[in-house]
Amino acid sequence: MNDRFFSAGAAQRTRLLSEGKSGNGPAVYWMSREQRARDNWGLLAAREAASEPGRGLVVLFCFSPSFSSASSRHYSFLEGGLRETAAILEGYNIPLLFLYGDPGEKIPEACRLLDAALLVTDFDPYPEKRPWKKNAAASSVCPVFETDGHNIIPAWIVSPKKEFSAATFRRKAAPLLDEWLLDFPRLEPLPAVPPVPEGLFLSLDRALKSVRRKAYGPAISWIKPGESAASEGLSFFIRNRLDSYGDRRNNPAENGTSDLSPWLHFGHLSPQRAALEVKKTGDTPSRAAFLEELCVRRELADNFCHYREDAGTYEGIPDWARKTLDEHRADTRPARYPLNRLESCDTGDPLWNAAQTELVMRGKMHGWCRMYWAKKILEWSDSPEEAFSTALLLNDRYSLDGQDPNGIAGVSWAVGGLHDRGWPERPVFGKIRYMNYRGAERKFPVRQYIEKINRISDGE
Repeated sequence: MNDRFFSAGAAQRTRLLSEGKSGNGPAVYWMSREQRARDNWGLLAAREAASEPGRGLVVLFCFSPSFSSASSRHYSFLEGGLRETAAILEGYNIPLLFLYGDPGEKIPEACRLLDAALLVTDFDPYPEKRPWKKNAAASSVCPVFETDGHNIIPAWIVSPKKEFSAATFRRKAAPLLDEWLLDFPRLEPLPAVPPVPEGLFLSLDRALKSVRRKAYGPAISWIKPGESAASEGLSFFIRNRLDSYGDRRNNPAENGTSDLSPWLHFGHLSPQRAALEVKKTGDTPSRAAFLEELCVRRELADNFCHYREDAGTYEGIPDWARKTLDEHRADTRPARYPLNRLESCDTGDPLWNAAQTELVMRGKMHGWCRMYWAKKILEWSDSPEEAFSTALLLNDRYSLDGQDPNGIAGVSWAVGGLHDRGWPERPVFGKIRYMNYRGAERKFPVRQYIEKINRISDGE
């Protein structure tokens, strides 16, 4: 059925979720994970399906009332990106329409109202979103397709199963990368679609008023939302940080990371575009290090969430990890901190306090510190189950790139040994990899990092 609607390029990245009968109305793209107009494989697939004379293309975005951890900082970033994307799409005669409610119900209802020819949506293995797509596919009258525009190699193609580690994933991905790392075709304008029926669709302002925003942490000002800001951010990274990325990225005291993760998470920046632009600059260890993070570590998280139904829960960590943690659940903890103390950055560990302060103030934490941060939560919690849920809650509540497979994989690695092996046994951790303050001091200038974060918290 793919060949009926899509050319070879889009068809390779698109799979059928449910068959149905094509209506006489427009092709519909349900924008969810990939919130951009440019470099968007799902949008391009829907655009190809809209090529038939008189068909046209409509883009839908649905705000869910039940998305559990999103806060005001997340919705502000979301709003800024959607406003820009709507303006760009308008120039191509592609309306972006908004809905509020359960996406699994609202999207099929909208497609029936539009008499849609077909529905294309984004691949997204995040556990809270999976039921939306499953229900939408089950109740849609028209054919429903899914396009992976987030992974350079579609998740169902790079591997048919959950991979054991980065090494096993890398062995499968590396031979396929050049075949899939191709530039994007241009998005071509379409004739304007007829006015859509009123009643179900909302303005962006009205849809946002329906969302109950929870305020966690101050507003974020160091990064701007939207695909234009994301493109500028990628260019800045390539010009100013890429050459030293291999040496500086693991030093939290330095500004050596790419800072691209919020744009990648919200879909304002295509990972494939980032990889293409970095590859243009040559072949160096720093470029290889960046592509390892982008093409292996990031996509490994999608692999985990795609193939494990219990990803995002304590039961989703490896059996050996649950066994060793269970054997040590009665061990004496060096300290115990309730959630309110953790949120307030109020522990006896100044490095942990600085990492949590960075998360609260900036909506982002250095990757090395996030590993240390989560492992300390394990050390200070009454049980490993509590540690897992606390770390995931804080990450999703405060981090701009929260509610993401990468966050799930990161907490599952730090607390539960995912994609790791057993290490020498010790109290509380069992055979889970251990990290401590002295080890951090051997790795980077901890005091310098703490001072840097203190300046942020003081408003500098």
